[in-house]
Amino acid sequence: MTAGPDSSPSLSRSATTEAAAAATTAIGGGVSDVHRDPDVAVQVLLQALPYIEAFRGAVVVVKFGGNAMGDPDLFAQFASDIVLMHRVGMRPVVVHGGGPQIGEWLSKLGKTSEFVGGRRVTDAETLEVAQMVLIGKVNADIVTALNGFGPVALGLAGTDAHLLEATAHDPELGFVGTVTKVNPELITRTLTMGLIPVIATIGVDRSGQTYNINADDAATAIAEELGAEKLIFLTDVPGLLADAEDPSTLITSVDGDDVDEMISDGSISGGMVPKMSGCVRAIEHGVGSVHLIDGRRPHVLLLELLTDAGVGTMVTAVGTDGPGPSDSDPAGATGAPS
Repeated sequence: MTAGPDSSPSLSRSATTEAAAAATTAIGGGVSDVHRDPDVAVQVLLQALPYIEAFRGAVVVVKFGGNAMGDPDLFAQFASDIVLMHRVGMRPVVVHGGGPQIGEWLSKLGKTSEFVGGRRVTDAETLEVAQMVLIGKVNADIVTALNGFGPVALGLAGTDAHLLEATAHDPELGFVGTVTKVNPELITRTLTMGLIPVIATIGVDRSGQTYNINADDAATAIAEELGAEKLIFLTDVPGLLADAEDPSTLITSVDGDDVDEMISDGSISGGMVPKMSGCVRAIEHGVGSVHLIDGRRPHVLLLELLTDAGVGTMVTAVGTDGPGPSDSDPAGATGAPS
């Protein structure tokens, strides 16, 4: 493996060009002329430049899941987005679950899934399947997709070097765990080598017992421990909506006080309550900003990170606008990406 001056593994010219083409197409709004017209491509890249400069060297934790994981086209676009982030100097950390894939394999084995409070009841057999699917299938598929652009990614599991220490979440759920400690050394070493860590969310306790960890919870704990600049959740909704039935009511930015008020008055309800409360806790524990974006949208990561408007909901600390280009930058005039 060779390394460039930024200590990142070098990619082939064709692989880098492919990732860059994905970026210019995404930032250019999917306009096909981006590929054919050099002037259009230059304008697209200039729009992205302030964001590239602002986030160079930043740790960005991305929780990958939902429809984007099951759709081959969205899966491939996610891989190109992550590689492009890496190549322009960000330090992405991918954290993934795989609930639908686990359910699919359990069905193949004739085993029915049972859920309590939105979490899968996990007996010993289900845990064994979860480990095989998350580590042996899903993690390997993501790493393979990323490494299709060159040797850029390394697969990890929460059990490796006790990366994710856990304890039982609730006896009723069996081997479902809650993260008690993140040991970040393996992640930081991977980043230092210029590689992208891809983490399967199986945790372990001090006795060696393994647990299936909710991927949202694991991503949040990892982002907090790393002091990440950004924590991004790919979801199956546009973001936080004022009216859950109307996508046009997207709320592009909120802070902790806004979230508390919206929970109190019922504007945030149901499954969004723990998700938004978790976003606020992440901010309170040192994460720069948290983003909820629609993973069903092509190249949504690049649209959120490298364009003026942003496309999801950004959660920030009270009294801040979140990280982004400085106010003196032309692209910063409309605010940091949401």
